Amino acid sequence: MNKQPLRIALFTGLYAPFLTGVSAAVHQRVRWLLQQGHEVFLIHPEINDQYPKNVGDRPMPGLDELLPFPNFCAYAFPTRPLIFYKSLPQPLNYRHWSDTKLLENFQPDIIVVEEAPQMRGFYSLFLQGYGRSIGVEYAQKTGTPIISIFHTDIVAYIQYYLGQQWFNLMRPIIPMLVKQSTEAYDANLFSSREQLHKYELLNCQRGEYLPYQGIDCEKFHPRNIIYNPIPDDHRPTILFVGRITAEKNVMQLIEMFPLIAAEIPDIHLVVIGSGPLDDELRRRASKFKSGITVWGESHGTELLGWFARADIFVNPSATENFCTTNNEALASGTPVVAVVAPSTAEQVFPGHNGFLAKPNNPADFAQKVVTILKNSLLKAEMTAQARPSILQYDWSACTEKFEARLYQLVQASEKLESTKA
Repeated sequence: MNKQPLRIALFTGLYAPFLTGVSAAVHQRVRWLLQQGHEVFLIHPEINDQYPKNVGDRPMPGLDELLPFPNFCAYAFPTRPLIFYKSLPQPLNYRHWSDTKLLENFQPDIIVVEEAPQMRGFYSLFLQGYGRSIGVEYAQKTGTPIISIFHTDIVAYIQYYLGQQWFNLMRPIIPMLVKQSTEAYDANLFSSREQLHKYELLNCQRGEYLPYQGIDCEKFHPRNIIYNPIPDDHRPTILFVGRITAEKNVMQLIEMFPLIAAEIPDIHLVVIGSGPLDDELRRRASKFKSGITVWGESHGTELLGWFARADIFVNPSATENFCTTNNEALASGTPVVAVVAPSTAEQVFPGHNGFLAKPNNPADFAQKVVTILKNSLLKAEMTAQARPSILQYDWSACTEKFEARLYQLVQASEKLESTKA
């Protein structure tokens, strides 16, 4: 395999300090590629005064970590907040900035587009988004290979943001939109086999499974219990970490809590994150007093401590592609109870490192949590098996597979060009 460093242009609709699993994954991927000697041009959303102040103030790893690399450059494209979620950016229409011009100046060997449908404007039905497939005009003009990476279930997100009635009106055209979005790219990568299968049924073109979505297994580790944020609180703790949004089904945690508390009276639910449903969550949690703690955002060693401190990590979201926080919890030695979703069966093995519950069924979810907490031997076995079950998704191993695929695409493109010549 040719190991000459590549010139990689990477577009992303989300990047620090916008707080999502995608932001963290993009940062890790870019940093790893730079460490391997590749030249990376990161095209990311700008921060402006239209976003809440806490967005820009988040202490997240971002550009400051990348700027010292001599093989790194970046461009912040103009954005405005998503109508339904003011902390997330949407790229302004292509009339305001030119992806083609940026690529002509950089002349990449390969183009990577993270969350291509989101960048195009799928969340807002093109009302706010860019309006056309990112990077494709340049790729077609020059013969440069171009790929897209799917992090989230975009179709499910549209359903949650627009509501069931609007989604039902859209349903007949969704396969056409998925086909149109994916056929523009040489490959569309999915980190979950189940998610890939779902989108192939929706007319996805050139979809591929590639386990590119890793975590830092040295960073997320049981030893982080030394950072325990509540060292004097000895109640059994169930933890959720994620955005406080409709598609994450966070309110179902409130519905299941009294069902668990009826069996485990001193149970403590901790919810970490932020989002448009913050106020409603706090209002509904307040009636349980100290039983539910809505912590807000958490970063650094404090967050690592929460993952290691928890007795069980809970995830009620049915829209995950390959959920980063599930893996972070498992790497921290914490069993997971999650609902059946396109990727969770690839992360959670019932009876081994956690349980899978029926979607939108708080009673079933609560029972799975109670089963673990009431059986100390089962809990100890799951805790011991949690970390080994996820080590195959260490960041370096996953990114090496991603790098190998980039080389394959570049070499295939070079062979095609030489054949034409």
